[in-house]
Amino acid sequence: MPTIKRLDTIVLRVPFDDFYRGERSKPRGWTHFDTVLLRLEDSSGVVGWGEAFAYNCAEAVAAAVRHMVCPLVIGKEVADVAAFTLDLQKKLHIWGRYGITMFAMSGLDIALWDLAAKQAGISLADHLGGRARDSVPAYASLVGYRETKPLQAVAALAAEEGFADIKLHEPGYDCIEAGREAVGDKIRLTTDVNCAWSIEEAEAILPKLKALDLFWVEEPIFPPEDYPILARLGEYGVPLASGENACTAVEFTRLIEAVTYPQPSVIKVGGVSEFLKVAALAKAAGKTIMPHSPYFGPGYWATLQLCAHLPEAGLFEFLYVEADAWLGKNIPLPKAGQVAIPDAPGIGFEPNEAAIAQFRIN
Repeated sequence: MPTIKRLDTIVLRVPFDDFYRGERSKPRGWTHFDTVLLRLEDSSGVVGWGEAFAYNCAEAVAAAVRHMVCPLVIGKEVADVAAFTLDLQKKLHIWGRYGITMFAMSGLDIALWDLAAKQAGISLADHLGGRARDSVPAYASLVGYRETKPLQAVAALAAEEGFADIKLHEPGYDCIEAGREAVGDKIRLTTDVNCAWSIEEAEAILPKLKALDLFWVEEPIFPPEDYPILARLGEYGVPLASGENACTAVEFTRLIEAVTYPQPSVIKVGGVSEFLKVAALAKAAGKTIMPHSPYFGPGYWATLQLCAHLPEAGLFEFLYVEADAWLGKNIPLPKAGQVAIPDAPGIGFEPNEAAIAQFRIN
């Protein structure tokens, strides 16, 4: 069996456009995304690709891959990816089971699954046991605008392009209400609060949001892992979602009962291996997962493969921006709110070498 010969990290910073061309009363917040790609090569020359979460912490994540993960991987045979990365969790647990350590392991796990499926000559979905679908409905996940005029313009644009589901990243009621006005009653609208509300603020605003018929409210309070409070807030009649910041299936055993929609992120939770465990937990609880996936590297492709494989997968999150360049060739972008899922070997990611050369910073 081939052994792991090489593991390299590629740190990138890619600017993007948020579609709004008019005047703003506030400067743009998020203008680029940082990412860490992992390139894994076995002794027979097969290459697997992974991605580790790296918003504003890319150098630290890359260092974790190089100095913590890489020495435990080179020269190893990996017959069982899930068992191998679980053993890696045990070896690295003293550096924490959240945050940068788990981001690094997530990237490795994705790359190992990509490699394994390529070695078998089939897509990851087929390697996991088969495909349940060839496309997945996507929602437009808008960046935060924090003012009504640009928000309404971009939300209306997404609706015109055929998205039946749109997510705001707005904690303020005025902006959420403006979003509903912009898209009308036929669009399912959600908002991600990013843990901005106090408990008292959440209790005051949720009844008003129920009247706006929100599909879900995401991460309403800090800390996001206060699951008894989340369960209590769910009694206001607005579905709640959470999980993008939860690492490993162990954390989801506590989270799943507290929310309507669990949201594992493949580049944070522990990769494909932990994502599959979370999906099994959600299925047992009668919950539909809504994968967190506002990224465009191998994590994007891996999430699509998981959506292809899992019958209970919900909506695919598409970050509604235009990147200066896409990191993978022939990226399957949404068309009329649907994303076609590649059937190429592995996760289907082929690097756009020109874009990587242009935006690589390490």
